[in-house]
Amino acid sequence: MYLNRCILFLFKSVMEIQKFEVGPFLENTYLLTKGSEHLLVDPGFSREPEFQEFKNSLTGELKAIVLTHAHVDHVLGLKRTLRDFDVPVYYCKEDRFLWENFGSQSQMFGINQGGLDFIPENLPTDEVFEIGSFTFKCLYTPGHSPDHLSLYFEDDGVLLAGDALFKESIGRTDLYKGSLEVLEKSIREKLYTLPAETVVYPGHGPETNIAHEKKNNPFVQA
Repeated sequence: MYLNRCILFLFKSVMEIQKFEVGPFLENTYLLTKGSEHLLVDPGFSREPEFQEFKNSLTGELKAIVLTHAHVDHVLGLKRTLRDFDVPVYYCKEDRFLWENFGSQSQMFGINQGGLDFIPENLPTDEVFEIGSFTFKCLYTPGHSPDHLSLYFEDDGVLLAGDALFKESIGRTDLYKGSLEVLEKSIREKLYTLPAETVVYPGHGPETNIAHEKKNNPFVQA
């Protein structure tokens, strides 16, 4: 019965979600579609064929690029995307260290990319934000990184969780300003309080839902 309700809920959703598993870190880049408008979330393309697959999937206007956080695997394809699309980039400015040090981040992983020479538009923390046809709440969920947002599309029952919450796992906490205690707090207070049927699209790995994680996640249980 629970599964049937979830299927019906997703069937009614007006937002389409396409996932691209890209780059050396197998990062999930998402293309969101509503009508004739698109949002691109966390462009991690590292090879031209990956970028072209995304580009060929467009059926309308790309309105903007949204970043859950600025770790290298989630920003790796940003420069390539902006070469072809003159669109705004949105990001949480709670801590800009990762953004400002993107070049050195890349070098740490043997990737030859320079720094980013602009500052994105700001996303608010724990407030509703609109871009074109898309409305979502920017849930501030630090712990994996200090600039981390999870994007909650309430009308569609969808959470883009970045690297905060994975299927039966959580984001690593051994990087810059990572904290297991802070991440646990973020998950319990911001994510586990969402409706049980909320579908979670993580930054790596397969989809899950809030009910499953509250029951089965060995790192943060309800």
